[in-house]
Amino acid sequence: MQSSLEAAARAALLGLAVGDALGVPVEFLSRVARQQDPVTGMRAYGTHRQSAGTWSDDSSLTFCLAETLALPGGLKNGLPDLNDFAQRSINWLYKSYWTAHGETFDVGNATRTAIGRLQRGTEPTKAGPNLESDNGNGALMRILPLVFHDTWRAEALDLNAAWALTEAVASVTHGHPRSTLGCFLYLLVARGLLSGFGIAASVEQARTAGYNWLQTQAKGPVFYEWPHYRRVLDGTLLDQPESTISSSGYVVDTLEAALWCLLEHDTYAATVLAAVNLGDDTDTTGAVAGGLAGLAYGEAAIPAEWLAVLARRADIEDLAQRLAAGQ
Repeated sequence: MQSSLEAAARAALLGLAVGDALGVPVEFLSRVARQQDPVTGMRAYGTHRQSAGTWSDDSSLTFCLAETLALPGGLKNGLPDLNDFAQRSINWLYKSYWTAHGETFDVGNATRTAIGRLQRGTEPTKAGPNLESDNGNGALMRILPLVFHDTWRAEALDLNAAWALTEAVASVTHGHPRSTLGCFLYLLVARGLLSGFGIAASVEQARTAGYNWLQTQAKGPVFYEWPHYRRVLDGTLLDQPESTISSSGYVVDTLEAALWCLLEHDTYAATVLAAVNLGDDTDTTGAVAGGLAGLAYGEAAIPAEWLAVLARRADIEDLAQRLAAGQ
């Protein structure tokens, strides 16, 4: 019998991969192009010349992290084995590990730099580039499995411990506190959904908890990052028109876009299609929104025709089972 945690892990991983796959064929194309030719389902070829149902680096690195979290006894001092995650990331980039069809076809600049450093022996938590210009969405896109870690699932969440865990995992590819803060807020929303709260309640709880915790960090570098997430933290994001929602590869834009789509729509399909049809970094916006929408609506809400063509669906489902069992 499938456990509730396994069901949530399946919904999260499948939801993320489907959102990613919907966006792959139209990545880098503008919002105007999507308005003229909106994505309504799985497409083939396009930007990366891949078959329908093919997911990209967003899902691959999510699955690499999930594999590390699923390891029996894989925690060291409460942290996942980041050396294991580093090796899996290296194998993904250079040996096509956990790719849809044995080909690595998309990688962000900061992620490529970090994995190159990992291959040369840099300690995982020091590998991610940490300049302000390094705040792409490459940590955010893969961070969702961390919500299944004991620290994030604790009944009484220790926000300092959750931050430390998130920072360690994010910094493998992205070392700036702005990237970690985006991951942290995203995981706060995911935690609410995993706990059974509705979308609006989960976003509001994340907003309140995130804002209040940041006020305790006045002497830390992350405190100065909160203005970049002002629209998330002050509760005005839903009030924004679509024209003000950017869907670039910047971590703040991706988080805002994903949460805006989640709040604006009331089904899994409508949420991920809205995310993809924002244009530009379509696969990552689709993946980040899709993971949350999967948690919010469950696997049954993902259209069967999309799941039917999803690359390596059985492998993803097996990974979800192992991820849930390892926690």
